[in-house]
Amino acid sequence: MLETVQVTEYKPKLGEFGHAGDDHVVPFEVDVLDVRGRAVQLGPMLDTILSRHAYPEPVARLLAQACVLTVLIGTSLKFEGKFILQTRTDGPVDMLIADFTTPHALRAYARYDADRLETLMAAGEVSDETLMGSGVLALTIDQGAHTQRYQGIVQLDGTSLEEAARIYFRQSEQIPTELRLSVAKLVAPGGREQWRAGGLMAQFLPEAPERMRVPDLPGGDGDAAQIAGEPVDNAWQELLVLLATVEPTELIDPTVGAERLLFRLFHEHGVRVFGNVEVADRCSCSQDKIRDILSGFTAEEIRESTEEGRIRVACEFCSTAYDFDPAEFTAHN
Repeated sequence: MLETVQVTEYKPKLGEFGHAGDDHVVPFEVDVLDVRGRAVQLGPMLDTILSRHAYPEPVARLLAQACVLTVLIGTSLKFEGKFILQTRTDGPVDMLIADFTTPHALRAYARYDADRLETLMAAGEVSDETLMGSGVLALTIDQGAHTQRYQGIVQLDGTSLEEAARIYFRQSEQIPTELRLSVAKLVAPGGREQWRAGGLMAQFLPEAPERMRVPDLPGGDGDAAQIAGEPVDNAWQELLVLLATVEPTELIDPTVGAERLLFRLFHEHGVRVFGNVEVADRCSCSQDKIRDILSGFTAEEIRESTEEGRIRVACEFCSTAYDFDPAEFTAHN
């Protein structure tokens, strides 16, 4: 079951260090540990995305995780482009899509089988793993026209999104990466329920590459940490211990905030935070884009798409409805 938490509104005192606040990603660096990362708390923007489709709680929770993961990775892009997270699985939630367009536009959508979901919930067997089932997670970086997309694929077979992301960075990027994700429906002042989510991603990026110990070959005599693909460097091991102390509620509590959490974790080493990056609920659909797609339809496809003399298209992401006169397309066929 999803935890519901009562929170109070945070109001900084005069002279107190401010927070980036909800829907802003905070990049950070811990020089002593050779660690860089990003932290985020998603509030009103996430609540809008999830409430728009009135997703059942288990589905909303999964999509919220996908949103957090997408903005943590997407806001790290140093170029104009898009980062896309997509799952294709055989579970009741057979597809999750979250894409981030630089510098700050996020949109997300989940597809699910209501009957299979209801059966799973009635049996009390709801978990991230049973909701998704088996399939793949695709993480795609698109730099736009005239460039080749880069895509990493991770098998999902009883694997959470959090663990799948760790596998992606270890196998595709070969960067030791630790992630913590948290999602909850909170009760705000006045009794209104709202979705919140938070996440923290930390990566081990030492200047000396030999510090990132290469895993031993299968059957070799390397230690367990090496075989598992994790560096044995003391700095990285210390980071893992520190992140293990983070409570799920700290990641989503607006009275804590990203900066306050980072200070609690790393104040003994010294942590530097950089300018935060705003994230906005912004879809890329438009009347002109839909018109361009319909212009490529054959006359037969236009007839099949026409109902009561009009062509009506609704965006799966933002639910915006578009209306067209079929005559403007039949003239081209």
